Amino acid sequence: MIVHEFLRWIETAPAGHRAEAAHALARAFLYSEVDDDTRSGMEAAMTVLLDDSSVDVRFALADALGSSPEAPRHVLLTLAADQIDIAALVLSRSPIFLDAELVDIVAGAADTLQIAIAGRPLVSGGVSAAIAEVGEMATCRTLLENSGAEIARISLKRIAERFGDDPDMRDILLSRPELPADIRQMLIRRLGDTLGALVTAKSWMGDGQAETLTREACDRATVAIAAETESEELVPLVEHLRVTGQLTTALLLRALCAGNVRFFEAALAVLSGMPEGRVASLVRAGRANALQAVYARAGLPMVAFDAFIAALETCKRMAERGGPSDRYRFTREMVENVLSRYHDITDGEVNELMTMLRRFAADQAREAARDYARMATAA
Repeated sequence: MIVHEFLRWIETAPAGHRAEAAHALARAFLYSEVDDDTRSGMEAAMTVLLDDSSVDVRFALADALGSSPEAPRHVLLTLAADQIDIAALVLSRSPIFLDAELVDIVAGAADTLQIAIAGRPLVSGGVSAAIAEVGEMATCRTLLENSGAEIARISLKRIAERFGDDPDMRDILLSRPELPADIRQMLIRRLGDTLGALVTAKSWMGDGQAETLTREACDRATVAIAAETESEELVPLVEHLRVTGQLTTALLLRALCAGNVRFFEAALAVLSGMPEGRVASLVRAGRANALQAVYARAGLPMVAFDAFIAALETCKRMAERGGPSDRYRFTREMVENVLSRYHDITDGEVNELMTMLRRFAADQAREAARDYARMATAA
């Protein structure tokens, strides 16, 4: 009887009063103890209110029902198709929506609704994947900043591919401590390409010089990333570098000269198609003949093989002495040994690898000097 009177009353009541009544009705439906007939009548009344001409009335329903799993499903679905501010309120809160429904909405919705979904308290991996694929930049940013979002590796990579050139998006991605190494390297390379294009456009240096400096800066960053990467993440990083054409002999030698034997082992495994454990055993055994077969199978240039052997031998000798006393001495001894061996097999020809190694040694000397200066200042 009370519901019937309510329905008669709303036909003539002012919009503001109807909105207040709609909110109170929805709250009573959710939290009052009433009999089944009364509850059914309440649900019918809320269904009628979905056709109310006042936006305030429908917004009041959305506000009262939006967060509850007990809200009538058909009411929430109708509100989700209402005006954008009403739909966003419901989509940002309601737990009644299935992932498939949210994915469909993301695919065809306006930015505001995409953002509402990306900011939900919990976002599943499937919904995150849809947002990563078709969401606008602001939507993907909201998703990345949502601690309740489950974002798979492939979704992070897709966002990086689509928006990695934007400085803010790049910073947000790089600030994620769990960001996979291959995605981190991709973003660093995109940044390097952007800076290289800027240098060329400003005519600060020639195309060739800018390309060389950009490539070497990217290689330095890649080696640093590889050094901080867990063993299980090295193969995906190497595979990414291989597919993008960055897994060069110079990069591998630079990494090995920095003492990163694990990265070299992972690269040999990927390039040769052999199990990583088997390759690691061969590398650490120090048998040059057996390692040469794997090296050749990996397609690396034989002219550089002795340089890699010299680097491996130096790493092993340093380890037997208890590790390097400091980075500069390690690098100097490493590069001197490699250049000596490499000089012998190339008849003194100054080539790209030797030039890279000399620059690498100079870079490491500068970094060691900066470390020393920082420690001296702190002391």
